[in-house]
Amino acid sequence: MTTLTLDAEALYAELRAGVRGLWRPEMALLGIWSGGAWLAERLQADLQLAGKPGVISSTLHRDDFGERGLAGGVDATKIPFAVDGAHILLIDDVLFTGRTIRAVLNELFDFGRPASVTLAVLVDRGGRELPIQPAFAAAKVVLAPAQRLSLARAEDGRFAFSVREDSA
Repeated sequence: MTTLTLDAEALYAELRAGVRGLWRPEMALLGIWSGGAWLAERLQADLQLAGKPGVISSTLHRDDFGERGLAGGVDATKIPFAVDGAHILLIDDVLFTGRTIRAVLNELFDFGRPASVTLAVLVDRGGRELPIQPAFAAAKVVLAPAQRLSLARAEDGRFAFSVREDSA
């Protein structure tokens, strides 16, 4: 059992400040389904950015698709901007092995070729299996490989984390 306590709202404030520092007027915001999409939606409103953020799912490009199958979020990809030539700020809640980011990049390239993709995450938990690093992480934590850090969103829009043991 872990005693890790993360204040998701405080980390969101850090992420918002980090995104503000990375943001350029020609950028488009794209959140990874589901936690990253929640964050992107709130960032779009809090930073008073024009338009709507995009949402992208990793489901169809995951290397563990055979094991996981069509989980929730299969139809989650909705990109309300042209991907070709776009500068994209990709948002996710928890970065771990990097495999979700790899799958999302494959999905993104199905829609076109962006000029650049910058990654910002709420929490970087290390444990990378691929050479993927965020340009900004609100926090870095170390968890056992069998532990899972999950972001939840309450009805009022506030964020919270839970840590649980993976049942493999």
